[in-house]
Amino acid sequence: MRILPVILLLLAAGAFTVFHRAVADVGGGAAFPAKLRLERALPRRGVGLDHLRARDRARHGRSLAAAAGVVDFPVKGSANPFTVGLYYTRVKLGNPPKEFYVQIDSGSDILWVTCDQCNGCPTSSGLNIQMEFFEPDKSSTCSRITCSDDLCTSALQTGEALCSSGSPREACSYSFQYGDGSGTSGYYVSDTMYFDTVFGNEQTMNSSATILFGCSNSQTGDLTKSDRAVDGIFGFGQHELSVISQLSSTGVTPRAFSHCLSGSDSGGGILVLGEIIEPGIVYTPLVPSQSHYNLYLESIAVNGQILSIDSSVFETSNTQGTIIDSGTTLAYLAEQAYNPFVNAIIASLSSSVSRIPAKGNECFITTSSVDDSFPSVTLTFKGGASMQLKPEDYLLQQGLVDNSIIWCIGWQNNQGSGITILGDLILKDKIFVYDLANQQIGWTNYDCSAPVNVSTSLGKNQFLNTGQLEVNGSSRIPFTRLLWTSIGIVVMYILTLSRLQR
Repeated sequence: MRILPVILLLLAAGAFTVFHRAVADVGGGAAFPAKLRLERALPRRGVGLDHLRARDRARHGRSLAAAAGVVDFPVKGSANPFTVGLYYTRVKLGNPPKEFYVQIDSGSDILWVTCDQCNGCPTSSGLNIQMEFFEPDKSSTCSRITCSDDLCTSALQTGEALCSSGSPREACSYSFQYGDGSGTSGYYVSDTMYFDTVFGNEQTMNSSATILFGCSNSQTGDLTKSDRAVDGIFGFGQHELSVISQLSSTGVTPRAFSHCLSGSDSGGGILVLGEIIEPGIVYTPLVPSQSHYNLYLESIAVNGQILSIDSSVFETSNTQGTIIDSGTTLAYLAEQAYNPFVNAIIASLSSSVSRIPAKGNECFITTSSVDDSFPSVTLTFKGGASMQLKPEDYLLQQGLVDNSIIWCIGWQNNQGSGITILGDLILKDKIFVYDLANQQIGWTNYDCSAPVNVSTSLGKNQFLNTGQLEVNGSSRIPFTRLLWTSIGIVVMYILTLSRLQR
């Protein structure tokens, strides 16, 4: 008979609710901590968030209130510049909806996709993805943005829109140039974006929102090449035209996004419009009023020894600063910091490492493991937040010599520039949280194929639990364990109640 255990379980749930309220009243209203474990689909296989796993909500003392939800995007690609060299995701736009593969880029603001009648736009991709063209005239919900639109007027002030003729009926256009010399131009449209949103009330909903995005009719430079072609770029900057700003301003998502980019050979990772919660995350403030995600880098240490670099090298100005950019494959050090860094690495090599000649770079082979052969590196930011880097975070594999891997320094000298850019080579295998509401960025080293906890609201006490569809593990609590836990809660309630009555 399983009736008695079920009755005990129900009694425990009700008793625990009373117990929680009693403790909250005695403690001045302090909330009982609520936390659910999150399990998610394997992103490299393109599986998005699924239904929330069943949980005994009584164990947490209260129901989770629905607020802004978490939007999850599948992630593909890798940081390896010799295979892919970028991370990308899928977005679904228009009516009827079409899927587009777009590069994940925290260094720009605008989401744009290739449109029909595009000049120089690739029609095939070496990434084995089906290239698509957005056709505004064939989407029943699409409308073109004109120069009289308020959003266009705002974009004109920041240089992200063009209106040459002065006519209010003129199409609101754009032209962007990227750091690698590539460029795109086109016009803005408004249409529907579709996505799965997971809410704190344990529901996954097929959601949609009307957003503004770019319709590219011209591309230049590397964007025209088909070897690593994608359908567009998904900018995650802070400007009001970015998708994260548009969705958070209407309450669809929190004003935060997070990613965890896998550094494994298969790549992939996690990308959510929401805040990943992990105990080891450290935060540092963003430099205010910047067009990129600039941080206050204070020092670089190799094997614990801080390099002798003048602190003014890391100050932020129009020509200096440290930028987080998921759209950059490698990492670039300000010119005055590069040589001290490379010299310190060479001085700290173990005896198992041999230098080998290489044009324009420092390369090595080793008879031991890379972690035992090369030093660790620490970047320290404002507030004491440190980023611990392994050798694989600054080295690249570049072939073999006598069955030994050639390791070369992957950080590049940003010659003639005071800008330091932390690209995918550094960002991989770490959780990064862009908490825009509080103007801070956090990170921690992490296995990006593992489950993560994601906050579903602006608070720190509401979490989701989503399922890994492609693995056999289950997040269900065994019944007997849950039963004995519930009985223990009843005993705690009785003891607490008796103390309160004294």
